[in-house]
Parts: sequence; structure tokens; C-alpha cells
Amino acid sequence: MPYLQLIDVDRRLSFEVESLVNDEFSTIQMARSALDEMSTTGVFLRTPSTFRNFISREPNSPFPPESGRYHLYISYACPWASRCLSYLKIKGLDKAISFTAVKPIWERTKETDDHKGWVFPSSVAEEAGAEPDPLNGAKSIRELYELASTNYSGKYTVPVLWDKKMKTIVNNESAEIIRMFNTEFNDIAEKAALDLYPPHLQAQIDEANEWIYDKINNGVYKCGFARKQEPYDEAVNNLYEALDKCEGILAKQRYICGNTLSEADIRLFVTLIRFDEVYAVHFKCNKKLLREYPNLFNYTKDIYQTPGMSSTVNMEHIKRHYYGSHPTINPFGVIPQGANIDYSFPHDRDRFSD
Repeated sequence: MPYLQLIDVDRRLSFEVESLVNDEFSTIQMARSALDEMSTTGVFLRTPSTFRNFISREPNSPFPPESGRYHLYISYACPWASRCLSYLKIKGLDKAISFTAVKPIWERTKETDDHKGWVFPSSVAEEAGAEPDPLNGAKSIRELYELASTNYSGKYTVPVLWDKKMKTIVNNESAEIIRMFNTEFNDIAEKAALDLYPPHLQAQIDEANEWIYDKINNGVYKCGFARKQEPYDEAVNNLYEALDKCEGILAKQRYICGNTLSEADIRLFVTLIRFDEVYAVHFKCNKKLLREYPNLFNYTKDIYQTPGMSSTVNMEHIKRHYYGSHPTINPFGVIPQGANIDYSFPHDRDRFSD
């Protein structure tokens, strides 16, 4: 796929949000974290990603797929970054593309202002599951953005796909990074035959992505960051309408788009795996727990047990981040004990044949 021709539902949604920001909600134009992305009506509005280059096998691509050239910066806590790490693992790209995880709890990124965001530990021993920046010696993800663009004034988010050769950010939009990992590195991927966006399912996947993103992936944030009752009620109703829809689909087939694992499943999974431990409590998504949905719960265990996927889930980082980085929601940083669900327990999804 030519790198300038990528079309993705998250990009369309981002442009729609950007239009709203420009026209009605200029107060969030300078958002530097999700906590800043609030409209004057109390609605959470996610602003678009800004680095949108594409790694491509096209002859004239400035970013060709080369083993050892790219590095992925992630947080195990972040569902968007976890999408990308999931692809790295299940496509067998972890030998070709290195990655580094940041610390789970946001900290001050500069002494000269109050911004808090993703930071690296000073040593491997400081934080289990996180590592110092091996490439640039950066203290924070913010420093990477400022290295890539001296005039950058947007959010300092993960994932970050870094080009070691050009010393810049290639892309920070997870929806596009997973498309690159799916196809553009197949010459060096250990599992090149695995296609999570096959041509015959693309329309169906795109349609599923649209409502899953709006009502579930981003929907839980709309619930959690809402500052007025009406937008919260609307977001919760939309969330559970979509979860009920998923439950119905999964009563008839193993995955969202049939009996084959696809992009839509990875995108849904990263929210579901966080649902009972975080979103049900922290984001007030408590009308019904994931484990009260028989099909969705078994489906989540099924995907978790897909080779490579369990290594992308660090529940300690997930819980510590959400409960420790959002003081307006959880000012004392107390972490609920939670159900501590073991997703390695047997599931019933084998009843559906491929």
C-alpha cells in the first residue's frame, strides 16, 4: 500500500475531531495529554496525531522497511501503544524492530513547566518492565518529540515509531503503525503469512473499527473524562450498546469479523483486557463487568492466549498508570485491589471452527 494513500477510520475520526477543535473548542488546541482534551461542554475530544509518515515498500519511499532501522516506544499501560506491540509480537517482528517501554506513572518532564507525561527510568533496576532510552538518552517521551521537531507544541503520546537512521519520529498514530507492521515488513517478518487486514475482509473490518473505536476504545475515555452528567450518560449508553452488539456477534462466530483473527480483534482486545480492572472503576463504566458477558469474556481469554499476546499485557503497569496519573479522577492515587483475573484459564471459543 503506498505510504501516502493510507486510509483509516481513526484518521477520519481524528480529522472530524480536529475540525471541531478548530471551529468550536479552541481551548484544547494546545493539549499535551488526554487530561487536557476537554471541551467547554464537558465532553472529552481526542485530538489527532501529528506525525503521519508511512513505512512502505514502494520504490521511492523515504522510509523503507529495513531490519534494525526502527524502534518502537511504548507504554504497557496505554491501549493505543499496546496495539502496536501486539502486532510486533504476533507478526514476529520483535527481532527486526526493537522497542522500549516507559515508566507507568506520569512524572514531570521538565523543570521549567508543570507538564507531566511519560518518562524513562534512569536505570533498568529502577522500574520493572521499563528501560532507559537506548537511542537518544532521552529522559521523557516529550524529549523525543522535541528532538524530532523543535517547534512541536502538541501532545507527547505513545506509541512513537522512531527512525534510527533519520533520527526522527516516523509516525505516532497507532492505527497506521499496525497497518505498516501488518504488510510492509513481510519480507523480514517471521509470520509474514499472517494477514490481519486481508482484502476480502477490509470493508467489514473498517466498518467494525468505526463503531468499536467511537463507542468502546475511545468510549471508555469519554465516560471517564466527562465533566458533566449528560455527556457521561450518553457515552455510557453508547459503550454498553456496543458491548451488547459484540456479545451478540461473538455468540455466532469466534471473532468480530468471522472465524479468523483480524485487526478489529486486536483493537477491541486492548480495551477489554483493561475493562474490569480499570475502566469499570476508574472511568465509571460499571453497568456491567466484562466477566458478566460470557462470550466477550471467553473471547478476551482466547486472544490473550494467542501466541505472543500475553507478553503485551502488564497489568501492574496498567493499574498503576490509570490510578496514579489522573489526579482529577483519583486524587489520592489509591489502587483498588481488583479481581486480578487470570486470562490464561481455559476458554470455550474452540467451539467455532476456522
